[in-house]
Amino acid sequence: MLFADIDLLDENLDFQAHQWVGVRDGRIAYVGGAAPEEGEAASFGEVYDGRGKLLMPAFYNAHAHAPMTLLRGYAEDLPLQAWLNDLVFPFEAKITPEDCYWGTLLSCIEMARYGCVGFSDMYYHMEEGARAAIDAGVKMNLSDSLLAFGGEGLDELPVKGSLDRLTRDLQGAADGRIVVDCNVHAEYTSNPRAVADLAAYAKERGLRVQVHVSETRLEHEECKERHGGLTPVRYFESLGLFDCPTTAAHCVWVDDEDIEVLARRGVFVAANPASNMKLGSGFAPVSKMLERGVRVCLGTDGMASNNNHDMMQDLYLLALSAKGAACDPTAISPKQALAAATRTGALSQGREDCGYVGVGARADLCVLDVAGPSWTPMTNPLVNVVYAGHGADVCLTMCDGRVVYRDGQWPLVDAERAKAEVAARTRRIVGEL
Repeated sequence: MLFADIDLLDENLDFQAHQWVGVRDGRIAYVGGAAPEEGEAASFGEVYDGRGKLLMPAFYNAHAHAPMTLLRGYAEDLPLQAWLNDLVFPFEAKITPEDCYWGTLLSCIEMARYGCVGFSDMYYHMEEGARAAIDAGVKMNLSDSLLAFGGEGLDELPVKGSLDRLTRDLQGAADGRIVVDCNVHAEYTSNPRAVADLAAYAKERGLRVQVHVSETRLEHEECKERHGGLTPVRYFESLGLFDCPTTAAHCVWVDDEDIEVLARRGVFVAANPASNMKLGSGFAPVSKMLERGVRVCLGTDGMASNNNHDMMQDLYLLALSAKGAACDPTAISPKQALAAATRTGALSQGREDCGYVGVGARADLCVLDVAGPSWTPMTNPLVNVVYAGHGADVCLTMCDGRVVYRDGQWPLVDAERAKAEVAARTRRIVGEL
């Protein structure tokens, strides 16, 4: 595809007007202020009229639980522990592998609608999750959750066989769109032996790690009581987890020493502002983490604690909550917020050639219709994207050069069937409960 006469956010997220961008063989092959030569232009195929549009890197959701679309609107108005133990865990016990497929597929459909092409997922039945992502044409870092409530080591847990199988059968599938990670659900749902074993397993195999960290004050303080004053960050570091490339979700209650550890160990922090506010967990110290060099990315979390996958809504909340929590209107710039949702999110997934508009990058792109009233005037395009834009402004989403959403249509999947399947399966589970 050749995007013609389109405004864009370039590899530095700087605004460039009236550009031409050519996509070939899944990558960006041309970027320029004028149309390519006639012969080269023809090699890109369809010419996309870019007038009134803005081209930018697609979004990467750094923390999700995709099958939880099944729980949308089910577990409401509860603090995290009651939310988990009283409603979420009993519901999840009824979820089948096929339920996970349809829940994940609907998540992929929703994310593509809002310009997101890749997500990092923590859940179960990950083979079915991968099948859904492949069918939808998007990218997925999947991880089967480590849960260890006794003294078990990794070899004694079912997740070990699952990890062996996933890495054997799915690592690098779909031209690298599927990546297998390890994950520890949290400190309070694991034990030191199992965490240390998983860290060693991941390091030996060169795998990335996902983990929930300091989401609530209760989690943070109880960890210190259990482990001689160690916070979750210092606890996981002591067990070798951060010897692997790690994405730590939430980090709402981290202290100054934790932030230094996160920065020094190169840990990515997936901020989840919508979920943290909805569950009353608090506000992550995003501005302090950015100031100290922590690589902050952006996640939606699951649909029982956010209710939608609109990354532009989460982008808006990330910027506003960082300013509000710090009582500082300069706490985060539009460019920093956009980088968290795009390039840094891609890097958190180990996708070095993704998340920017530049020659040689994978063509993970979204197009926004900027002709609407909320976009006028275009005094500062980056400000408009973060504070005036909406997910509904996305009119095209492209993953590895293939269109996965365009003008109300998903060319690779049957969105209506996915909606019907999820609705029916949720009714079944609620009925069983």
